[in-house]
Amino acid sequence: MEHADDQKKAIFRLHWKFIHLTEQYETQEHANLAEQARACGITDCPESVTSIHVVDCIGKHEPINNTAIAEHMELSKASITKISAKLVDHGFIARARMRDNKKEIYFHLTPKGRKLYELHDKMHRAGEEWIDRFLGRYSGAELDFIKTFFEDAVSEVENAIQEEM
Repeated sequence: MEHADDQKKAIFRLHWKFIHLTEQYETQEHANLAEQARACGITDCPESVTSIHVVDCIGKHEPINNTAIAEHMELSKASITKISAKLVDHGFIARARMRDNKKEIYFHLTPKGRKLYELHDKMHRAGEEWIDRFLGRYSGAELDFIKTFFEDAVSEVENAIQEEM
């Protein structure tokens, strides 16, 4: 039992170290993306990673409406409404109505948004290649466990957030 308690404590410490390192990594990645965007003439790169991922979602699925973005990103429609309004104001996306559906508003990328999408997509592909190499050291059974672990962890965090609301 003592060994299990020691392991749990070690995992807890590693968990926090991972969170801090992830935050540093994301900050650096965002800074790199913003620098690349500035080099392309985009001086107002979105501050939040979520906003950049909304641009990415629209780029992958355009034309797309608010509800579909929320579903793809597993976020509330209210969050997407707030983020999309800022992205429209900054010229990354535009609103439009479809010819056959004048009621529903759809989003598409502007040329500025398309450039940000392409820069982010390039960065994302590099990240996917890195994770693929990293996970290549594990067996299928180990990958199954890792996937289950992350599914459980995500579920626990989502539940904790819901309990706080």
